[in-house]
Amino acid sequence: MAPSQFPQPQDSLGKQYPLVDTAKAEPRGCFSFRRKRTWFIFCSVLLVVAIALGVGIGVGLTRGSSSGSASSFPSTQSTPLTNGTNATTGSFWKPPAGTSWQIVLEYPLNDTSPNVDVFDIDLFDNPNSTISALHALNRSVICYFSAGSYENWRPDADQFNSSDYGKELDGWPGEYWLNTNSTNVRRIMSARLALAASKGCDGVDPDNVDGYNNANGLGLTASDAVDYMTFLANGSHSLGMALGLKNAGEILNQTIDMMQWEVNEQCVQYDECGTFRPFIVADKPVFHIEYPNSAPDVSPTTKAKICDDSSAQGFSTVIKNMDLDNFVINLESGLGSPVMDIVSAIESSPRHIPVQDVDRRKDDVGIFISIAKGADFKLSWKTER
Repeated sequence: MAPSQFPQPQDSLGKQYPLVDTAKAEPRGCFSFRRKRTWFIFCSVLLVVAIALGVGIGVGLTRGSSSGSASSFPSTQSTPLTNGTNATTGSFWKPPAGTSWQIVLEYPLNDTSPNVDVFDIDLFDNPNSTISALHALNRSVICYFSAGSYENWRPDADQFNSSDYGKELDGWPGEYWLNTNSTNVRRIMSARLALAASKGCDGVDPDNVDGYNNANGLGLTASDAVDYMTFLANGSHSLGMALGLKNAGEILNQTIDMMQWEVNEQCVQYDECGTFRPFIVADKPVFHIEYPNSAPDVSPTTKAKICDDSSAQGFSTVIKNMDLDNFVINLESGLGSPVMDIVSAIESSPRHIPVQDVDRRKDDVGIFISIAKGADFKLSWKTER
């Protein structure tokens, strides 16, 4: 079902803004990966649900604890590159795994209402006052810029030389891969880092650092990307700012010690989430985005599938439009497969009852699966504190 909408007259910046999603008032849609499961209890659940489908009654059950599912890790064995004292050390923001977030890049931030820890916003589009207002709300701020592509609409676009960029990014008119080994490119990026520091950004989100994995026209390699991330880590840390890796799973092992988080797009869709689990093991967030084609109309089954991916347990997961506007469904991945199994069992039952909604609640009252004809199955459990 589509997320409900309601008007917000103005935000803490005193600006009017468009209709926003009510899901933001309750940002975490899936339970934390720290809550463990007892599988044999859920085996009995399926039997109880089957009986309930026959007699039309509500059932309740509890779950205890067991270990989580094993996850895949990158197979490449590499020694982290730590050139420069500031690459891995310094006094800067270090968010823990599970930190909640919102990302808005489509336009200047005009809605500070989401109850999240972090806002990821565009470096150029947002004034100092926006970042100050977020800090006043006790929110941390990540400032986005493209570190690996030339964008012809940016205010510093005239500072690039034609020799600095190669092929156009597929599907992104006016944007070209940058030669990250260029002295001029690195000079411009150093200026961008200084701009971020002057605006009060807590950290930066440098995009498009995986040119080596694309037809870049410049011969860029993974080793070039590691060297470039080392350069950005030294620069950001020396200015008192944190730094994250954007996608680029192939260079994770060589860069994780320098990074404070990972921003990942669509690892559930492409079955890649296990690659980024070392960040969770290191107690660093994986800020994770999925872009369902139907967004903002996201079905309960789609939400459950994203929540239920065992390799994304503990990720800070959001569902967004590809435009990265205000719309957000903020999830905590790692609910676990038993609930998804129950949803599938109900939908595939002889009575063919469709699941209309899965309401995951942050409190521990339980999960309510609403099915046709108004019948409810209530699943509740105790959690370890």
